[in-house]
Formats: sequence, structure tokens, C-alpha cells
Amino acid sequence: MTREELIKERRAQPWRAELRKATPNKERITAPRTPMPTLGLEERLSAFHHEVALGYTAELAMEEARRCLDCPSPGCVSGCPVGIHIPSFIKLIERGEFVDALGIIRETSSLPAVCGRVCPQEKQCESQCIYTLSLKKPAVSIGNLERFVADYERLHPEEAKPLAPPMPPNGLRVAAIGSGPAGISFATDMAKWGYEVTVYEAAEELGGVLRYGIPEFVLPNSIIEHELAKLRQLGVHFVPSTYVGEDITVQQLQEEGFAGIFVGTGAGVPNFMHVPGEDLKGIHSASDYLARLNMMSPEEIDEEKLRYAGKRVAIIGAGNTAIDAVRSALRLGAAEVMIVYRRSREEMPARAEELHHAEEEGTRFLTLHNPIAYLADESGHVARMRLQQMQLGEPDASGRRSPQPIEGAIVELEVDEVIVSIGYSASPLVPQSLPELSVSRSGTIVVDEEQRSSIPTIYAGGDIVRGPATVILAMGDGRRAATAMHRSLTGRTELGALV
Repeated sequence: MTREELIKERRAQPWRAELRKATPNKERITAPRTPMPTLGLEERLSAFHHEVALGYTAELAMEEARRCLDCPSPGCVSGCPVGIHIPSFIKLIERGEFVDALGIIRETSSLPAVCGRVCPQEKQCESQCIYTLSLKKPAVSIGNLERFVADYERLHPEEAKPLAPPMPPNGLRVAAIGSGPAGISFATDMAKWGYEVTVYEAAEELGGVLRYGIPEFVLPNSIIEHELAKLRQLGVHFVPSTYVGEDITVQQLQEEGFAGIFVGTGAGVPNFMHVPGEDLKGIHSASDYLARLNMMSPEEIDEEKLRYAGKRVAIIGAGNTAIDAVRSALRLGAAEVMIVYRRSREEMPARAEELHHAEEEGTRFLTLHNPIAYLADESGHVARMRLQQMQLGEPDASGRRSPQPIEGAIVELEVDEVIVSIGYSASPLVPQSLPELSVSRSGTIVVDEEQRSSIPTIYAGGDIVRGPATVILAMGDGRRAATAMHRSLTGRTELGALV
């Protein structure tokens, strides 16, 4: 049965038809989008580890679920990189069957509580909602509803249903290198299909970018642990603090009997602009900055707050990582925090919700400016930054308007700390250990449409293939690789596989 046939079959269920009749579409489309409750501004800025978005109550979730029109050809499903049957889970929420709704999501997504918090739904599933495309109204809040059912199960363990048992063991072993979203997604599907799965992680803690790159006020570590526990229930083995390519080689994994290997090592090498003064004290990469903060205890955070009091902090860039960094600096008590971005506010790639929260919390947005030099004080610490004012010219290769310098328009600003967040390059360890592996000029692994590399038994996905991208796109790569590897090893394609 194809995905389209399954969607059609579920939509035709009698209870779904009755639910559609119970509330006419005219009534559904007049209802406003249900806002997400958030922590108060004063409280959120004083608490580094408290989540800002509080999540829907059951009543709010059911209210928002009623807005869904249960479209016969739901564009939202096509807009989801992992193919969640979105109307099917939303209609179960409308009916009050929250745990069953989560079961629909878990058919294709291994990280619902994570994706509900950090995925850019407005650019993916919600962008294909009929409200967005045809009615010119705010889309159904798919991400908030996904988060709600995942949180509901975690907070009501007595109602949780056991995971569907995996298929009988097939005697085959596979490995994932990296425990970020791509590796987790790959491991989940392979474990469901009867494989013995081992995940190797270079860091001490599991989760990759989820653990080290996203602050707890956006994604609490407890959420990551809960999702990892689901993989352990499926029998997935984790080996932390192990660099594949250094502590153990890919060849050794193959010799140990792994029939297939998935590489999901991410893009962990920060990029810099290479402008004068960028090596001064007080200038850091956003990845190092966030990783250090994420590993601090509450007591260490309090000490860091004493150091930050009264500081002027600039973050260079406007992606999700930059916004996480700027909001972290605000919570540390910096006196002034600014985003410096060479394009306009409209071109900022960060999630709309995160930009909104950053602005609420006091971020200054210095758009159409680009650093050209950093200047030191007498101790060699950054003290000022020199900025070139910009204007938008013609669109570049990505379709965004290309920023151009305005001749002679240069300003200087005093600054005590600079955090650079202008992108990342592929982690080189695994590619460098495999000379026969085909890589791009930028160091990413080259794969075909099934995520297969130039070495037939090695697949790859996520940022090590795409460059810096989103959690959900990495998960889609992991699922696609699992489907292709499973087909290659067994000749089978399972219902629910990402094809």
C-alpha cells in the first residue's frame, strides 16, 4: 500500500467522516490560530534552563486541531521531510485520543518532541497547509500539536502504549556514526526492521547537535533523554566517546561484521570570515559558545552571569544558531546584545518564532551591516568592531538578494564579546579516513538519491551531505538511507518506509 492509499483509507474511516460533519468547514476556517502560551519575559530572562514555550494544554490542542479541514489531498504531508500522516494525527487530537495521535507520528518520526520544538514548520509542512496556500490565513499549528502529543505521553506514562515490537531479528548488523537527528532516524527504522544497530558517538553525551547546539530554554535535555530511551527500548546500542576514523576505523567496523554503515557526523567545523582581528580574545564561534554553556551546571551558569554583567555582545549571523546564541547572552545578563547581519530582517533564515522571542527579550537587530575588522584594547581583547554598511542588490544563486557594500559607509561600535555564526563545514574525520569516498569541494559526502555514497555499503545523510540544514531534513535523510540499505540487504521495502 502506498502512502497516498493509506492516507485515503484512514480519511475514509467512519469516525473521521462523522468528525468532519460535526463541525462545518465554514466554522473551522473562521477560528483563529491558537497561540502558544509562553513563560513571562522577566522569568524567562532570569532562568537559563527554563523552556520559554510552555506547550498547549489539552483544551488548547483540541481547539487548534478543530481548525484542520482534513483535506483529501493534504499538502502538509508532502511538505514534511519524514512523511508524517499529519491530518490523521490531528484528527485524533480533535477526538481527544492523544496517545493514539502520537502513535501515528511515531510511524515515521523518531523525534516528535524534538521536531515539535525546533523544526521550521512555517517553511515545511505549514507552508503547504490549505490555510496558507488558498485561504491566506495562518496555517494549522502542526508543530505545536506534534509537541503536545509527545509531551502528553511523557507526562502521562500511565497512558503510554508500548512501542510496536520490532520485526524478528534478521541476523544483520548495521552501524550509525553520529547520534544526531540523522543517525537517530536511521537507527530507529533499522531497529524496527530487525537489525542489530550500534550507534557510535564521538562526544561523551548522546544527541549531537540536539545536545550541544541547542540551549535548554529551547530544547531541554530531558526531552532528548526521553527520545533516546525509545531507541534503547528498540534494542539500539550506543557507544559514546568514540571517534570513528580515529579510535576505530570504518574498515574495522566492516571487519567486525557490520553489513552497512550510515555516516551522520554533521557539519561541526565553524566557519569564520577571516577579517583582520578575528583571532582576538573574546571572539568565539557560536558552536563552541553554545556547547560550553550547554554543559554547564546551574552553579557554573551563575558564575558566568557575573562575568557577563554589563557586557556588550555582538552575534554575527542570523540563522537559528545565531538566535540561540543571542538569547543565551541575554540570559547571562549582558547589557546590550545585538545581531549583526549583512542582509535585511526579511532575509533572516532563523525560525520566525525564535526571531520573535529574541526581539521580545531585548535583542537589537543591526541589519545591512557586515564586519570588516575587529580592534583590540591594550590587553589584546576585542574592544570595537568596524562594520561596512550594505545595500541589497540583485538576487544571488539561492534567490536571495545579494548584499553589496555602500562605498565609504563604515561605522565602528564598541563591543566586549563577539560570537561568529556564519555557517559550518563538514566534519572531516570519516571522509579523510576513506580516500576512496567521493566528497565535494566543500568536504561533504557525495550521495545518490538513496543516500548511498561511492562505497556501496556506506550511506550518509544530514549536514555531512547537505551542509548546515535542519533537524527534520537530516531525519528525512536517515529514513531514506534506512529504506535503501534495507532494500539492498534484503530486497524488502516495508510499509511506512520513506520512498
